[in-house]
Amino acid sequence: MNAAVQEHADWILHNGRIATGGNAFAAALAVRAGVVQATGGDAEVMRLRGPATRVTDLRGRTMIPGLIDSHTHLIRGGLNYNLELRWDGVPSLADAMRMLREQVRRTPPGQWVRVVGGFAEMQFAEKRLPTLDELNAAAPDTPVFILHLYDRALLNRAALQAVGYTRDTPQPVGGEIQRDKQGNPTGMLIARPNATILYATLARGPKLAPEEQVSSSRHFMRELNRLGITSVIDAGGGFQNYPDDYAVIDRLHRDGQLTVRIAYNLFTQRPKQELADFGGWVKQVKPGQGDGMYRHNGAGEMLVFSAADFEDFLEPQPELPASMEAELAPVLRLLAEQRWPFRIHATYDESIRRMLDVIESVHREIPLTGLHWIIDHAETIGERSIERIAALGGGIAVQHRMAFQGEYFIKRYGAAAAAASPPIRRMLAAGVPVGAGTDATRVASYNPFVSLWWLVSGRTVGGTALYGESNRLDRREALRLWTEGSAWFSSEDGRKGALLPGQLADFAVLSAPYFDIPEAEIRDLQSLLTVVDGKAVYAAGEFADLDPGAPPLLPDWSPVKHYGGYQHAAPRPMHGHNAACGGLSGPRFDAGGWPLACGCFAF
Repeated sequence: MNAAVQEHADWILHNGRIATGGNAFAAALAVRAGVVQATGGDAEVMRLRGPATRVTDLRGRTMIPGLIDSHTHLIRGGLNYNLELRWDGVPSLADAMRMLREQVRRTPPGQWVRVVGGFAEMQFAEKRLPTLDELNAAAPDTPVFILHLYDRALLNRAALQAVGYTRDTPQPVGGEIQRDKQGNPTGMLIARPNATILYATLARGPKLAPEEQVSSSRHFMRELNRLGITSVIDAGGGFQNYPDDYAVIDRLHRDGQLTVRIAYNLFTQRPKQELADFGGWVKQVKPGQGDGMYRHNGAGEMLVFSAADFEDFLEPQPELPASMEAELAPVLRLLAEQRWPFRIHATYDESIRRMLDVIESVHREIPLTGLHWIIDHAETIGERSIERIAALGGGIAVQHRMAFQGEYFIKRYGAAAAAASPPIRRMLAAGVPVGAGTDATRVASYNPFVSLWWLVSGRTVGGTALYGESNRLDRREALRLWTEGSAWFSSEDGRKGALLPGQLADFAVLSAPYFDIPEAEIRDLQSLLTVVDGKAVYAAGEFADLDPGAPPLLPDWSPVKHYGGYQHAAPRPMHGHNAACGGLSGPRFDAGGWPLACGCFAF
């Protein structure tokens, strides 16, 4: 037995297949005071059992370390989650439109029906988006806003009226309002040259009241817990101002209601005033300030607006302005002086090379040694750029954006270019820290198992093969990027990401054996028991008695009440129904809209 302290455990989980880290497995795990106390065989770990020890039989289930999303937008997403109809995982446009029509009937006057990212047209059996005529027929009076990736938004006539777009509305600088032959807006907004028009239009919609935002944030975290996520690094986001838009998450932290560990980065909001933003923030907060549940993590992903190359593979590759270097350098110099870790949004190698020139010049003045700085996304990064990042001690955070946009990338750049976009194998071979994430919620889905499936299969959600064997990972390698690998990006490597004595007791017990199921079924995995800091934050199926319960769901008409979030495949009968479940043939939902499992199903 590998034990940190020979005292009675608070909780022992046994008779499982526990992936402790690397290639190691154990049958049992003991928790004490929020950390892993011991791992090993059933009999040896049971020696730590005392009169007050809780004991849970895992019934052969697979346990993994809690998943860590190294790049997401939980704080912004949480403020809006209860407003949104999620099409994440919906298999057909027919299903998606049925959900939309049903939600239109529930939505009260003055509110919108919103589908905000997390899906791609290629995931649908029909391989297309709804037409504007279909949206207008489905919702003649209720505003409907559908954001598809960062390339376009679809608005019905009622939404156009709500936002005030008419034939007299001038074309905005940051996008295109598509018009008919008479000059009237059609309802299609195009992200050209960037997504400003999409952000700005969405921001015109109704917002949840403060108590509803609290409910929404708690439900979003519970949804992430349902998918095995125990930690995230929040990369800020457009229209997410600090500290105002952090009030809800601050309150939840103070009230002890966070169920996901959050390390947050600060994202500048004012073009040409970025240095002033960071100059003020370095006086307000320091990296690492906070605690194990909620802490500051540094700057980015937006450092200066001129150094962010917008990713929309339906459009030509953008070229960063000539002013980029002069604007980025003083911000990086300030961050280096203050020892602030930073992350920077970069899609294309041409952009990354120029950014690295600036980073190297700052490093010569103020060494970045030991500072966990990050290049985000890096779909087309070249081998020389990877070497330069490695030499400076930086890391690369990758997300499964190509799983949602791969077909567009292939059409523009070709299958050969797509085969190593991003070149994850090369990054790992160079010794660069690599962490996985989602970039949810406005582009890709927040479901980590879709990302794990993409890393293993090399396919898009539409089924297109992107990568050959040379750029795919095996299941243990992929899991490592979501656990130990991602812990580096919040400077918590060695503290979490593995189930080893002394590390945080954050873990998930899965609905099916991740290491053994057919590859295609990885994306349908869920957690049946998610634990953060040694406490159950979500439980279902045979572990349902450990569930703390869903928080109140507000508002009453929320799509979450009826659909939850990510749409999984229907459960398959496992051993027949027991008396308690009532013989239902499909998923059941609790009063908060959360899927229930009776223990008779394998998901």
